[in-house]
Amino acid sequence: MLYREAGQFKTNYQSDQQVFPITQDRWSVLAIVVAAFTLVPYFASDYLIISILNPFLILAIAAIGLNFLVGYCGQISLGSGAFMAIGAYAAYNFATRVPGLNLLIIFILAGGTSALVGILFGIPSLRIKGFYLAVATLAAQFLFEWMFLRVKWFTNYSPSGSVVAPPLEIFGLSITTPGAKYYLVLSIAVVVALIAKNLTRGHIGRSWMAIRDMDIAAEIIGIRPLQAKLSAFAVSSFFIGIAGALWAFVFLGSWEPLAFDINRSFQLLFMIIIGGLGSILGCFLGAAFIMILPIFLNQAPALFGIRLSTETVSHLEFIIFGVLIVFFLIAEPHGLARLWSIGKEKLRIWPFPH
Repeated sequence: MLYREAGQFKTNYQSDQQVFPITQDRWSVLAIVVAAFTLVPYFASDYLIISILNPFLILAIAAIGLNFLVGYCGQISLGSGAFMAIGAYAAYNFATRVPGLNLLIIFILAGGTSALVGILFGIPSLRIKGFYLAVATLAAQFLFEWMFLRVKWFTNYSPSGSVVAPPLEIFGLSITTPGAKYYLVLSIAVVVALIAKNLTRGHIGRSWMAIRDMDIAAEIIGIRPLQAKLSAFAVSSFFIGIAGALWAFVFLGSWEPLAFDINRSFQLLFMIIIGGLGSILGCFLGAAFIMILPIFLNQAPALFGIRLSTETVSHLEFIIFGVLIVFFLIAEPHGLARLWSIGKEKLRIWPFPH
């Protein structure tokens, strides 16, 4: 009875085109955002913030970027780990070679650098598609992993090959505590989610979805495949690059190229598959699922009094994780976001199922 649209009339275009047209949705999202800013930092432990919440939000930002390309535009990519690495190393070089540059500007420039490289590797999408395009993006993964490992200029000629992020500071405020880092990541995640939601509802997002559904028909009705596909690669890489800079600067602190290997690309791809392709909410649900499930599987044997070796528990995590991915692909290919949508649709007519 609480989730009902009765009496909510839309009398103008502005009210009809709201991001959340149902009042209950608007208040629920607002309550979640307010709680995330006010309650979580005071009740969550430092471990929870550093090890779970911060990486969850950063990976959700990267998943949003990948979902633009795969879920909305239908272009398969296996090189998202490389674009995260580009964002991380670009941010490091901007911070190192341009002293005094604002941290937010560094993140934007890192995303812009990743977007330029994304456009370059998006050019093959004009001629190839499907698994062939996936192989082309996979080439970017191995190419940049090799470059950041062998070309010493990217690491400022570090002897060990690993680099350390500079001190985090915005407008004279030092960001050193877990709470401050959480506020930084959360603020960027909220802005990214809002931009992404509006972007997919506009002309650009609709052109992506038209290309995804049938590119020939989209071209016939006036959508330019060149502009649509390259813009999808650019926007996707931009957000993934920002996520890579946040992952390196805020979460890791020091890193090497292996921090952004092919496993990171698969992790992001699994997030949007489990969460839901073509859904902003699905990116957050998929990131939460990916972050929480391994922790639960690691602690589950001890909770039930079962003694297993660390190697066995690690292997079981991979097995169960793979089984769940196959299950989602078969049972609900649209992911957790679709299950959430079905639940909302049932609540709108409950208890009158007609």
